[in-house]
Amino acid sequence: MGKNLKKHLKDRPWTALSRNPSATDLSYGDFWKQNDLSFGHYIHLAGKAHDLKKTSGEQDYWEANYELTRKLYDRFLADPAAETFIFISSVKACADRVEGWLTEDSPCAPETVYGKSKRKAEEYLLENLPEGRRVCILRPCMIHGPGNKGNLNLLYAFAKKGLPYPLAAFENQRSFLSVDNLCWVILRLMEKDIPSGIYQVADSGVFSTNELIQMMAASLDKPARLLKIPSRLIRAAARVGDSLHLPLNSERLQKLTESYKVSNEKLLNALGSELPLSAEEGFEKTFEAFKG
Repeated sequence: MGKNLKKHLKDRPWTALSRNPSATDLSYGDFWKQNDLSFGHYIHLAGKAHDLKKTSGEQDYWEANYELTRKLYDRFLADPAAETFIFISSVKACADRVEGWLTEDSPCAPETVYGKSKRKAEEYLLENLPEGRRVCILRPCMIHGPGNKGNLNLLYAFAKKGLPYPLAAFENQRSFLSVDNLCWVILRLMEKDIPSGIYQVADSGVFSTNELIQMMAASLDKPARLLKIPSRLIRAAARVGDSLHLPLNSERLQKLTESYKVSNEKLLNALGSELPLSAEEGFEKTFEAFKG
């Protein structure tokens, strides 16, 4: 997200905080030492996402997702020039599994330490809303775009190599979010006076994994190869993968085949505009980036 947002901020004065700063970035250590630094807008992207290698402890999530957010938010509250605080949370701060559509009014019961730590950060912000300033908590769904990592890359590898996709027997519907649309939303939030609160961010429309495979194949001018192996056999294979640490395990199977539909209605109504890219256009840009 940070690398893509920098591209969208190129015509604006900005300072990036980083653990591994480049020549134009400011290190975290220097930022906390310089109390005279002042900013109009704070955009908090940093955090710890899911650890697929299982090498992190729970405290790592709490420190990255809650403690760091609390510390930066307190700095925002103490900054007399600060106007807007934008916190990138996650839909997983509310729910790990969704029946029907997830909305901002859905009851929150995160199951993982990732979701719980993000939700705790949200609660801290909501409990300390300042007068005369705006605090926007964004809950994106699965983000994709240039530099993408994760399961979308795995699916693209299947399509690129012409391998049959073995999970076609599973029917699901998921929401996705182009990183370009997310960056556009962040810029609009700095310009437009919308109420403080939680806003879900998702492209309009939902897609099945089978549809994604078909779009990927089309972008490569290849036929989509969908293999419908009985779901019970796939689940048995995933359990074997849990034990042998194979690429297909129960967690990855769930991510690839679950339904997770996210409503963006509240955000679009607040902005008074549709997102600049359709979901299909966003995927086209991502697939082109994969080719490079």
